[in-house]
Amino acid sequence: MHPVVDSREAWQRLVIGVALSTIGGVGMWSVVVALPAVQAEFGVARGGASLPYTLTMIGFGFGSIAMGKLSDRHGVVLPVVASAIVLCLGYFAAAAAPGIGTYTAAQGLLIGVAASATFAPLMAYVSLWFARRRGIAIAVFASGNYVAGAFWPPIVAHFIATSGWRATYVGIGVFVLVTMIPLALYLRGPVPHSDAADSLAPPVGTPATLGLTPRSLQTLLLIAGVACCVAMSMPQVHLVAYCSDLGYGPARGAEMLSLMLACGIVSRLVFGVVCDRIGGLRTLIISSALQGVSLLFFLPFDGLVSLYVISALFGLAQGGIVPTYAIIIREYFPAREAGVRVSAVITATLFGMALGGYGSGVIFDVTGSYKAAFVNGLLWNALNVSIAFFLLRRSLLPRRARALA
Repeated sequence: MHPVVDSREAWQRLVIGVALSTIGGVGMWSVVVALPAVQAEFGVARGGASLPYTLTMIGFGFGSIAMGKLSDRHGVVLPVVASAIVLCLGYFAAAAAPGIGTYTAAQGLLIGVAASATFAPLMAYVSLWFARRRGIAIAVFASGNYVAGAFWPPIVAHFIATSGWRATYVGIGVFVLVTMIPLALYLRGPVPHSDAADSLAPPVGTPATLGLTPRSLQTLLLIAGVACCVAMSMPQVHLVAYCSDLGYGPARGAEMLSLMLACGIVSRLVFGVVCDRIGGLRTLIISSALQGVSLLFFLPFDGLVSLYVISALFGLAQGGIVPTYAIIIREYFPAREAGVRVSAVITATLFGMALGGYGSGVIFDVTGSYKAAFVNGLLWNALNVSIAFFLLRRSLLPRRARALA
């Protein structure tokens, strides 16, 4: 019997996907927590110390497309098993790095690429198992990345403080290997027919519905993905270092980052429900606008309590943004294109994280503070909101008006 969408089996596979995303997500967050220790040991500037994170995001981005194609061709199990093996090797290589160059290469070419298999390809895989509850299902899956962000920073910070960052990296490598492979094997088997899923939850429209070509709509979503995540990366990448500069210490910063991402889990779940009710474009506008407002609060407030509160608000605002792109793609593109198109937009968001993470470090080196970096994030966020408004406006216009717009 062929598997059925929205079934008990679908929810079981979703839970396994969340677990894999949580474990593999360490590849994105360990480098952030290790930034102060790595900077101190290798004696580099803040921009140089931010480069490993940037290369990790770039590797994650290119890896997403490659792993997405591999998943479409051979199923999702193969890329996830390969991810576990390469992640282990990457952490071992980074732990043995004699300098910042080797460490950066291990982060980008091994850890970043390998970790990508646990996000975009699995997100596309989960979307094929759901129809009526696709929004909340994708939101639940995407929360795995934030569970990782809430789970890993305090643990990594603790072991770095007690055992050093090199020993911590070795321990992470062993952990991902022994946990991810058994979980991946549970995902073996066929997926539901895409036409059955779309008959239950038909697409909202096509790119032509918006008066756009498929390439134009995809390009706008790619630009929006970059813009939203340049803004998003400023607090996520530099919060630990920012707290260290303010005299609060990296442990406080790790706690704030964990709080931010824990609130991001709530945000993703709430916006998933909202998305099922009002659609992807409206949800993108709401979440992006709230991200801009919360990012603005970092400019006038830098007290310890204020930063905890703002970190929570930022997490509640921005958690729903990235999964919404997957919903928009499923609303306006056919299911058979989901894997490649979702991976492409997720890659764009990762490039935004990479650009914003590195750019904020460079801005700090030039200006001596993070104020200008926060302003830079706000400008990129405004671009994302503008694109979302443009697309929503076109979706509301009559067909003839769209053709003339």
